[in-house]
Amino acid sequence: MIRPFQVLVLLSLLLVTPLLPAADQGTLRMATTTSTDNSGLLGVLLPAFEKETGYKVHVIAVGTGKALRMGRDGDVDLVLVHAPGAEKDFVDKGYGVDRRDVMYNDFVIVGPTGDPAGIAGSGDASDALERISRTGALFISRGDDSGTHKKELGLWQAARIEPRGNWYREAGQGMGKVLQMSGELDAYTLTDRGTWLAYLGKSPLKLLFEGDPRLYNPYGIIAVNPGRYPDANYEGATRLIRWITSPEGQSLIGSFEIAGDPLFTPSANTSHLAVH
Repeated sequence: MIRPFQVLVLLSLLLVTPLLPAADQGTLRMATTTSTDNSGLLGVLLPAFEKETGYKVHVIAVGTGKALRMGRDGDVDLVLVHAPGAEKDFVDKGYGVDRRDVMYNDFVIVGPTGDPAGIAGSGDASDALERISRTGALFISRGDDSGTHKKELGLWQAARIEPRGNWYREAGQGMGKVLQMSGELDAYTLTDRGTWLAYLGKSPLKLLFEGDPRLYNPYGIIAVNPGRYPDANYEGATRLIRWITSPEGQSLIGSFEIAGDPLFTPSANTSHLAVH
C-alpha cells in the first residue's frame, strides 16, 4: 500500500525531472553515398545549411544499397543516393516520402594510361566493356551494392556479358578506395565523375571512356517516412530537402568546382524519376 508521503515524493520527482525527447531534434542523420562524400560537395553544402537553420547534420557515408537499408530500418532521417530504381522501390514500399531530384553528373570508365583493352576508341559503353572482357584486362568493381555498383552491373547486362574470372575483381569498398586500388593494379573501373575529379591529382589512371547516355547519374534526396518511424526527425529532414532544392542550395551545387571543372549539375527543377 502506497502511503500519502510516498505519493508526495513521487509527484515532486515528476515536477523537477525534465522530460527528455526520444531523439535530439536539432540533429539530422543522413545516409549518403561515398561518392557524394568523397567529392567534397557536402563540405560546402552542409555548413551553409547548418549556419542558416541551426541543425547539425550527421553524415553516414556508405553505398546506396546500405544507405537505403538504413532508411528502411529507421536508423536515419533521410537519404541522399543515386539509384533511381532502388529509390522508387524505397518510396513505393512506404519507407520514404518527399523524394526530390537534387543534381546529376555521369559515370566514366577510367584505366591505365596505356589502355591495354583499347576502350578509348569504343563506340558505346557496351563496346568498351566487351573489349575489357575480351582482352582479360583487369577490372575492379565496387562490389558493394552501391549506386555505382548497380549501374555497373546494368551495363554488363546490357552488353550481354557475365563478368567473372581472374580479370574481374570485386572490392567491396567505396569509390575512393576502388580508385586507389585500380591505380595500384593498373586496372579499369567505373566511377562517377565527381569522385574522379576529386581524385584526379592523386591517381595515375586516365579517363578513357565517357559520353554514353546510359552513363547518366542522377541523385535524389528522400525523407524517411514518419508514419512508419515516428522517432524520425521529419521536420529537420524536410528543412534540408527544401533547402538543398532551393535556389540557394542549387546555386552552391552548380558552382562547386575542382580545378575549374563542375562536379554536378543541379536538377531540382527537373523530374527524371516520377516518384510521389
